[in-house]
Amino acid sequence: MRLRTIDKADVRNKKVLVRVDFNVFVEDGKIEDDFRIRRVVPTLKYLVKNKAKVIVMAHFARPIDEKTGAIDKVNFSMKNIARRLAKDIGHKVVFVSDCVGEKVQRASIKLKSGEILMLENLRFHPEEEKNDEVFASRLASLADIYVNEAFSVSHRAHASVSAITRFLPSYAGFVLAEEVKILHHTYHKPKLPLVIVMGGAKVETKLKLIQRFFDKSDDILLGGLIANQVLKAKGVGIGKSKIDPTVSVTLKDLDWTSPKLHLPVDVVVAKEISPDAWVKRVGVGKVEDDELILDIGADTVELFSSVAGKAKTIIWNGPLGYSELPNFAVGTDSFAKAIARGKAFRVVGGGESIAALDKLGLYDKIDFVSTGGGAMLEFLAGEPMPGIEALIRK
Repeated sequence: MRLRTIDKADVRNKKVLVRVDFNVFVEDGKIEDDFRIRRVVPTLKYLVKNKAKVIVMAHFARPIDEKTGAIDKVNFSMKNIARRLAKDIGHKVVFVSDCVGEKVQRASIKLKSGEILMLENLRFHPEEEKNDEVFASRLASLADIYVNEAFSVSHRAHASVSAITRFLPSYAGFVLAEEVKILHHTYHKPKLPLVIVMGGAKVETKLKLIQRFFDKSDDILLGGLIANQVLKAKGVGIGKSKIDPTVSVTLKDLDWTSPKLHLPVDVVVAKEISPDAWVKRVGVGKVEDDELILDIGADTVELFSSVAGKAKTIIWNGPLGYSELPNFAVGTDSFAKAIARGKAFRVVGGGESIAALDKLGLYDKIDFVSTGGGAMLEFLAGEPMPGIEALIRK
């Protein structure tokens, strides 16, 4: 799968509109993880070095209240993110408090070669998520060239990802092109043995990925919500652990008796999700009705680590427990350390998996860390990727 990358375009003195994903984790107004910002810095530096007039656009969270339609423009502004971008790139970033309209047009006209302008949250406009062509054309009017550097939203048909490519010469950013190349190769030509590790939520998409990789993979390790789902389908008691009742039909399509499938053999349970909760480790099948499965146990960590240790390719997406809280993050952290010690080609995606690597100082031990969680899953599952398909057509 070949994409035209931005280095194939003449960007000198051109206004280049770059779609990025700066949907970063923010707590109490502070950016806790700038992984996605740092990943696109090389592309932006390339454009600045080559005298482009750079316009950056992104979304941040979901600022529109679904019930009232009200837009929270205070807590979901890109202003602080623009400051962090300036710090990470070591270059002045001018911020404008909208993404379309006269104010934005004036700011884009004033932009000089080698300068960076950052637009306000795209999702302040409902038309963004509706893939509205008029809104896309208004965005396109700001620039001469469009660059998609947001692999993590390229599975969505949104105006700034899909419709906009109908109005401007369109290219892939360096990170997006790398994502596509590596994930495409990982599916079509993985080194064997291949081990798939799935945890966290997004059960339906992960089941589709497992289905696509079932014959190709040597082992499949399951933790988190998806493990609960399969255990329940096999008739094993999971207490009051959460499942997704809408995916039971998909479970019937897979051979859950296959020896390549590995489920937890012991789990960590508690009666509530709390940092102060009393926890205990029990064998699978011994979970009480009022208990929640919140992590894999030590025996499962040993089993999973042993299987992964024999792999030559590992694909991991999603934590193996409720890793937001330290008392339920032990399994995920222990497994992360185990694969970091291995010699397989390791591909990791998903915000919580990446957060675990970063927390443990293991980020640089992984061969490829995807910027996309859901996008990585859907790409590997063979699902439509509107943002990438639009670039292939160009």
